[in-house]
Amino acid sequence: MDFKLTDEQELFVAGVRELMERENWEAYFADCDEKHEYPERWVKELADLGIDTMLLPEEHGGMEAGMVTLAAIWEELGRQGAPTYVLYQLPGFSTILREGTQEQIDKIFAFRGTGKQMWNSAITEPSAGSDVGSLKTTYTRKNGKVYLNGQKCFITSSGKCPYLVVMARDAESEKPVFSEWFVDMSLPGIKKNPLEKLGLRMDSCCEIVFDNVELEEKDMFGKEGNGFLRVKEEFDAERFLVACTNYGVAYCAFEDAAKYANQRVQFGEAIGRTQLIQEKFAHMAIKLNSMKNMIFESAWKCDNGTMTSGDAAMCKYFCANAAFDVVDNAMQVLAGYGVAGGHRVARFWRDLRVDRVSGGSDEMQILTLGRAVLKQYR
Repeated sequence: MDFKLTDEQELFVAGVRELMERENWEAYFADCDEKHEYPERWVKELADLGIDTMLLPEEHGGMEAGMVTLAAIWEELGRQGAPTYVLYQLPGFSTILREGTQEQIDKIFAFRGTGKQMWNSAITEPSAGSDVGSLKTTYTRKNGKVYLNGQKCFITSSGKCPYLVVMARDAESEKPVFSEWFVDMSLPGIKKNPLEKLGLRMDSCCEIVFDNVELEEKDMFGKEGNGFLRVKEEFDAERFLVACTNYGVAYCAFEDAAKYANQRVQFGEAIGRTQLIQEKFAHMAIKLNSMKNMIFESAWKCDNGTMTSGDAAMCKYFCANAAFDVVDNAMQVLAGYGVAGGHRVARFWRDLRVDRVSGGSDEMQILTLGRAVLKQYR
């Protein structure tokens, strides 16, 4: 595979590199992480570069840049220490365009260029995580209205998003019918309970309670009964983006640790000259190279319409775990500065531990990948 970027892709990467080198963003990120605040000012800067609509078709004001371009940009942003996990919603414009009504499209597209959070999916419940078929949140039709009742938990971005696409079960159907609803989060009957997270703290996480929330038929998102199929496609995209984020921050931690190892002197020489430290960097480099190859191959497949759920699961599982190992070794090299010096690698470590659960657990990725592999030989 040719890893050489096109001139247009190089310009994209150069643009984000210039943005990241313009100021000390790390101080801003550290402050946002400590205060559990979404880094809106930084995301707005990216939106000014067109990153928020880069995947959209040209007729809708986008650039049709593709996943290879996105992977290259995420690599550069991650290498600079940026929290690309807060950008998972940006490709969401394409989902709204594909599934939404014109009214829903207009509501979300009003956020283009603002850097503000727009929407996210609400699927997980206290008794239904990976087992989506056990969802208990229901919708009921009565007197020309639709009423939503139930509870969602661990919903990313739900603290600030003005809209959630909520999956619910038809309460009146004998067979399980799961549909999605485009919910304005300012409606009566909605209660948010913020949840504390170990990592990924620049994006909110809440428990959401829906108590007889009144909707209309026009608020349905996509086709009735199509919730699972729509979400399956969303999962694949999300898992690929998680992998890109994981690779990027691992790259950053690796370079931070390498620079430190060449400068830190103990027993009269730089610790990077000792064999035990060199072994760590050898294994880190192997993992980084494997992640890069896997991500760019999957991005190429996505752009050419051949990426499968197995590819997405492979990326998510391998990169979440390999990146965690790289960051953990980087923290070991940094030693006291890594665990008590306010270093960004500590933030990466916390974020990556969450990513082995968020967006689909390690175990679910293994099951998805195993099934996909065996399916090829039926």
